[in-house]
Amino acid sequence: MVICLSIFDFSVQTMHEETVSLERYKGKVLLIVNTASKCGFTPQYTDLQKLYDRYRDDGLEILGFPCNQFEQQEPGNNKEIAQFCELNYGVNFPVFAKTDVKGTNANPLFRYLCQQIPFAGFDESQASGRLLHMFLQEKFPETLMDDSIKWNFTKFLVDREGKVVGRFESPVEPMDLEAPIKDVL
Repeated sequence: MVICLSIFDFSVQTMHEETVSLERYKGKVLLIVNTASKCGFTPQYTDLQKLYDRYRDDGLEILGFPCNQFEQQEPGNNKEIAQFCELNYGVNFPVFAKTDVKGTNANPLFRYLCQQIPFAGFDESQASGRLLHMFLQEKFPETLMDDSIKWNFTKFLVDREGKVVGRFESPVEPMDLEAPIKDVL
């Protein structure tokens, strides 16, 4: 059994099926996001790219991980996903190979992220938080019982030392993360 002490102990697959260590991002602030191209939250790509453009020179890296586990909202292959992100949203931050983020086949990185910061519920004072909670409660109530990823565009903030310092659920808009990002930059 391998014990991981930080995010930098993990390896992931690129869009080209190459294995790379997250150690390449040591010393950077990371925003790790599970993404999908056919989701109501897909327009968040626009603001994720804005954050990347604004703060990459200060050490921010945004890492996208497409996932098809939520109502099959990421049906494309890696090449199609990369083209979609670039053509529709101008994404030039790293987007990795499509992966599972929950369940028995979950990528170990996402298991680790969820262990570091458990699910604390949705902000139901916001309409999108209320709606997502109601949808999950009606259609997939079991998902609300654990700390797993609940839906596309869950975001984890990681400091320069590899410590997970924030978890932001799908309805949280990327621009609402500007202050927490600046705090760890």
